Amino acid sequence: MAKMDRKEQVVGELKRRGKRMTKQRLLLLDIILNGDHRCGKEIYYDAIKTDPGMGLATVYRMLAVLEEIGVLDRSYQYDLEAPFE
Repeated sequence: MAKMDRKEQVVGELKRRGKRMTKQRLLLLDIILNGDHRCGKEIYYDAIKTDPGMGLATVYRMLAVLEEIGVLDRSYQYDLEAPFE
């Protein structure tokens, strides 16, 4: 699926669920669709290049919303070498 089609689908779903589509949310969506980020901070660092007023909390709220609507899956992998004794 083309990135523009995917973006339109996500924007449509966000609007359907009553979420406002701000310039910051659209910017974050573009960054997420066009990048290969391993964490929210990497998305944040890309976002502040375009919008220095972007807050880290805004990035994480957007990630949470995208996860909530089922278009993003954030998996946290913590690997403990040995159990605590």
